[in-house]
Amino acid sequence: MTELEGQMAEASPSQPAGDIRVHIFGRTDVGRIREHNEDSFIIADLTRKSRSIREEDRIQVVGDRGSLMAVCDGMGGAAAGEVASELAVNIIYEKLVEGDLPKDHDDLARRMVRAVEAAGLRIYSEAKLDRHHRGMGTTATVAAMLDSFLFLGQVGDSRAYILRNQQLVQVTRDQSLVNQLIEAGQLTEEEAENFEHNNIILQALGTADTVQVDLTFVPLRRGDVLLMCSDGLSGMVRYDDIRQTLLDHPDTVEACKVLTDKANDAGGHDNVTVIVARFEGEGLPDPSDEDPPLRYTKYLLPEDATSEPTIPGRRGTVKALDEPKIGSEVKDRLTDHGPSRSKVAQTLVGMTSPLAGRDFDEFRRARANAALDDEVVLPVENTPLWVLAALVIAVFGGLVFAAYYFIIKP
Repeated sequence: MTELEGQMAEASPSQPAGDIRVHIFGRTDVGRIREHNEDSFIIADLTRKSRSIREEDRIQVVGDRGSLMAVCDGMGGAAAGEVASELAVNIIYEKLVEGDLPKDHDDLARRMVRAVEAAGLRIYSEAKLDRHHRGMGTTATVAAMLDSFLFLGQVGDSRAYILRNQQLVQVTRDQSLVNQLIEAGQLTEEEAENFEHNNIILQALGTADTVQVDLTFVPLRRGDVLLMCSDGLSGMVRYDDIRQTLLDHPDTVEACKVLTDKANDAGGHDNVTVIVARFEGEGLPDPSDEDPPLRYTKYLLPEDATSEPTIPGRRGTVKALDEPKIGSEVKDRLTDHGPSRSKVAQTLVGMTSPLAGRDFDEFRRARANAALDDEVVLPVENTPLWVLAALVIAVFGGLVFAAYYFIIKP
């Protein structure tokens, strides 16, 4: 047995008998600057076909169909971003709640990926039909749970974290230009805070007819806490403050309120959305010193699988990313952002993007029509870092030229 096979065996002990209970709540707020809230979220018990955050629905017993949580951060100006994010959560729910029960974990994971893809295609089609919605899109961070396994589908830069043993770990990876530059060692965390183009993301639902959903998984333990959020939280509140809030407020309703309040107190520059879920019950194994460390772990469905070891008793394939080879200076500055950066970071250079069909003129038009801090999707396909840097320089040069031609020259 290889070392990775051993880690996967440790990650998936035999399923304990008993119920799994999820104490869950979600909250969204427009913030202090924006006029419209373009975020949407969903919390759903797929077995009961219920999507609600009423008091009686804040404790779910995970059934045969599983549970669903999602955060979507819309973009596009006016009401278009709100339309995109709401379409996304509705379509993802509809696709997962219909049909037969999932046959196994792979079936649930595959359905989740297809649901996200279907949402992207629908948003893209709606944008083509209605000129008022042209250019709309949304991020999507989606979690689907079946017994002790949590699957995550990621498009864009909304996030999911797991709190375990007082450690908060980001278990998704931002699909953004600034994150790519940080992970490639071209930008420091301090520089990233003031980076002019930190609103550029590499993928979004609705900006093309296809997307690549980044599928990952987490083997849950009793007492784990899941945080899902838009960048209105992660971009405004420091990692240590988020972690301490989750530790200080075990009640999920209170935790959501405190986190959104902190984002607003820090300036509230964007809409902020959070979901907090705490996992309990005899159906979950207790955390153990023998557990492998939490990390960003890709899950490859059978049709995509290579020779990587599988989770015992499951057909899907697990690929745990190695520690990136980065210098000590970079490691030191990344620890402030949380354990996940130094443990999981891996460059996105070379990723294949479905946005390759969009030319740079379209990107510039989208940037010109967007609010100053709206997210913009950058078209990339197997793009070297120097090309991305050139695109950024071109955008900046265009802005300087426009300022000279229209303001200074007259």
